[in-house]
Amino acid sequence: MGKIEHFGRKDVVLAAAAVVAGCTALSAVAAVHGGVSKPYGAPSAVAAATTLLWALACWPRSRERLALPLSFAGALSMATTALATPPTVPSASWARLVEVVVLLVLLVVVARWSPLRPAAGTVVLVGSAVAAWTLPLVPEASLLSLAGAAAFWSLPVLGAAVIGGYPRLMEHRRQRLVVETRRSQQLELARDLHDFVAHDVSGMVAQAQAARFVAKTDPGQALSALERIEAAGLNALASMDRMVKTLHDADGGDARPPGADGVEPLPGVDALAPLVARFSSAGPAPAANLYVTPGATDGLSRAAGSTAYRVVVEALTNVRRHAPEASQVEVSLTPTRTPDGAPALRVEVADDGAGGRPADRANPRTAVRRLGDGHGGRGLIGLHERVRATGGTLTYGRRSEGGWRLVAVLPVASKSAGAPIAMERSS
Repeated sequence: MGKIEHFGRKDVVLAAAAVVAGCTALSAVAAVHGGVSKPYGAPSAVAAATTLLWALACWPRSRERLALPLSFAGALSMATTALATPPTVPSASWARLVEVVVLLVLLVVVARWSPLRPAAGTVVLVGSAVAAWTLPLVPEASLLSLAGAAAFWSLPVLGAAVIGGYPRLMEHRRQRLVVETRRSQQLELARDLHDFVAHDVSGMVAQAQAARFVAKTDPGQALSALERIEAAGLNALASMDRMVKTLHDADGGDARPPGADGVEPLPGVDALAPLVARFSSAGPAPAANLYVTPGATDGLSRAAGSTAYRVVVEALTNVRRHAPEASQVEVSLTPTRTPDGAPALRVEVADDGAGGRPADRANPRTAVRRLGDGHGGRGLIGLHERVRATGGTLTYGRRSEGGWRLVAVLPVASKSAGAPIAMERSS
């Protein structure tokens, strides 16, 4: 909640008017009921009535600044209970009963809208005042009876705190959920930027470098490189369009099926063949081959298919960035099973380059940290989280024969399964 604001001149005038009105009303009612010239608890009752009138006069600004005046009214009520002489006529305690009702009403407002720390202190102070207000009226009662009376009057205090605090708790949870949702969207956006846009941009850089070297000696090759740069740029723009559309939908846009508004859905395993072909043709990149075992993708959920595509994108991007000496990359999709026996798709990407420093042979985690220095490594961490979200596993490290291998095992029916998808088999 917001900070407590200072009282303005208007608030002071209204508070003074409330004091006068409260005293006048109290005196009039006291004169009617029994002719009690000094009704029991008059000061604390006036304070409670004044606080109520001020809150009504300054609403809604007063609701966040009510803790301080209500604490004063509660303290005065406690002092009245401890120091004032109780009445000899039971009906003369009417003022205190009205005071208790007013305090409970104001307590609901404080529990709902006041800043947390002042509200907590006010609830304790006013709650104690309400629980103890009847004790001077039964001075001859036993300790057990006094405790019972205090416990009985604690129930309205608890009810007021719940009535005011429950909506406050729900609002806090809603705000926290909004923050967590926005954070999740930010992470999703960062992963999409890394998985798709960064892959296409790195391909554009490789193509531009190749075109620069052959521009004078082979203009035809340079022109082909420019065409591939254009294609990669269009892919990057399409990925960004998808992300913008996703953010728009999350911000309250119309929820329509993927592709209904011209924005293509996330690519899946059916887009792997063009992806591998583009990688192989991107300038000095190593040759890449795609191998798909017949039946490997049958019944594959859309979530698992898009995750498989992201796995291959991340692996190929890392080959281009961190294994420039590699000459061959093999991408394979084969059927397998999870440890609990469920059908799964095994996605493996292996290259014959260095794939890391010699010291990384014994500890692949070191290689991940090295990739995390500067601009790399975050992709593998995010990819691991995405694969785990589908119920799969991700492993990576150096191959004994040299190079680097990344393997993902994805359940065919993932935890976030969508409609099954199929692809044309290639080998």
